[in-house]
Amino acid sequence: MAACAPTPPATGFPTEGRCGYYVGKKKRFCRMVVAAGKRFCGEHAGAAGPGAEVCFSSCPPGSRRAVGPGTPLFPAFRNASILGNIEKLKLLGPRRCFVEFGAGKGKLSHWVDIALKDAEKVHFILVEKVTTRFKVDGKHRKENSVFERLQIDIQHLCLNKVPLLIEEKLPVIGIGKHLCGMATDLALRCLVETYAASCEERNEEPLAKRIKNETAETETNTLAKEGNEKTVPEKWTPVAGIVIALCCHHRCEWRHYVGKEYFRALGLGAVEFHYFQRMSSWATCGMRKTSLEVSNRTTKSKDHENVGREEHDGDGHSVTEESTDGLPGFLTVGEKKRIGHLCKLLIDEGRVQYLEQKGFSPALQYYTDPLVSLENVLLTALPNHSSP
Repeated sequence: MAACAPTPPATGFPTEGRCGYYVGKKKRFCRMVVAAGKRFCGEHAGAAGPGAEVCFSSCPPGSRRAVGPGTPLFPAFRNASILGNIEKLKLLGPRRCFVEFGAGKGKLSHWVDIALKDAEKVHFILVEKVTTRFKVDGKHRKENSVFERLQIDIQHLCLNKVPLLIEEKLPVIGIGKHLCGMATDLALRCLVETYAASCEERNEEPLAKRIKNETAETETNTLAKEGNEKTVPEKWTPVAGIVIALCCHHRCEWRHYVGKEYFRALGLGAVEFHYFQRMSSWATCGMRKTSLEVSNRTTKSKDHENVGREEHDGDGHSVTEESTDGLPGFLTVGEKKRIGHLCKLLIDEGRVQYLEQKGFSPALQYYTDPLVSLENVLLTALPNHSSP
């Protein structure tokens, strides 16, 4: 009688000699024996896809635990890298609220929750304006993590009116991976102006109006001060950090753009912004080629096609044929890509200056290889506590 296959260890890695494909429905690794020198059994070799052999070793330090075999490879790289940067900024910890803008299925929050392990009093607010199928946030049953989904357009979202944030006074960390174009600007304004500014105003407003009776005035001020001390922790920061993967600059709009002052200081306005916004699509002129290469390395299943759409790798977010093949004989593809990247950088620099003016220390950095995604720039920001 054949012995039963051993249960995979609690470390999250497959048992030696067994298939490395993670079966999501069963919440365990496949138990089939693999051939010598192979990581996957015959059934899962195709589903795992070429390149899965390097999945663990290529992820950023500190975030490898969030990626496993069986996860679609390129989305996993992006999630792992974003998570690694969140950890690097020391934003992982207890007593905080992660707000994921453009959450979609909620996979980024899902991996953040896994990385937090048993951290206490962690809340997730997932913001998405459309109904989403196959959401992963409904699968969480951890006592220390609470998931709340808000179906609303970001431009109409006022975080200072969300009951959870009013009651708990938790620092907010804004995250996002699918914030196309103007959605990034709307999210920044939601965090920095609508929420952070309103919290600061509430903390700085007079404790009580002056009244003629000095005794009554003293008592009123004392009670109000005691009340504030009970509800607002010392050195409480409304927005503790921002980590947003930027994309689709060609979908930006001047009316929502937060970097207007930066453009105006350069002598530029709405008309020039329109041209830069349009030319920014040239940076992804090779999007279709990369997408073809990706499709050849992945399964043809409908599920993986849906994942590709969500991850912006070869979906409706890529530029049109007309926009990539314009100006024949005038600019080469390489020159157009260079101009496109410069246009993206110009738009992002306006966002950086905006955050600096609002008391944050922002930074732009590449967070993944262009072979994984051509939209590979990450915007991060931490509050500048030294500012007045």
